Amino acid sequence: MKIVAASWVLLCSVLCVSAQETPVANSLNEKRVALTETAIALDASDAPALEASLRTTALNGAPDAPVTNIRMTIRNRSAIPYAFVAGAVTFYDASGVRCGEGVFKADALAVDESFETDSPGIRIRCQATTWRIVASHLLPRLPPNATIAALNRAPTNLVISIDGETHPIQLDKPLTLTLGERRRTIIVRAVQ
Repeated sequence: MKIVAASWVLLCSVLCVSAQETPVANSLNEKRVALTETAIALDASDAPALEASLRTTALNGAPDAPVTNIRMTIRNRSAIPYAFVAGAVTFYDASGVRCGEGVFKADALAVDESFETDSPGIRIRCQATTWRIVASHLLPRLPPNATIAALNRAPTNLVISIDGETHPIQLDKPLTLTLGERRRTIIVRAVQ
């Protein structure tokens, strides 16, 4: 019984630790791009949600004369229509130092729909060379009587590593391991 309890604690610890890891290998990870390129904002499952391009081309600010108004176009790249989207836009100088940031928002954004917006309160205090956007609020628009679970994506691959030996885990599928002298079956389920 103690081995089973220890196995569950170990499994839960591994899953909690893997949930806290940042996706370093993710190539999109809301990276900075040149001012002429489109910036991508990710949703909670690291899938592209919003795509933005700048309409303002002259971003030559200074500490005593900051740029206080920009225009950009933002497009919904996901397969989910949104009732509300909001986020932040950040600008960086040639040495990678953040020198301006602002916010954006929109109501009722359909799939593949674009909107043009400004960024209220922005103050770009340098000659910006790169920028990025981050989605802070992506509220899906649901049909009547629908649940949010219907919009969730399939979980990513799960792996448990025990003493350097890795074992793939699938939800609701048994994983049989030999712990000590006994074989144990572990089943991972999603909480409803």
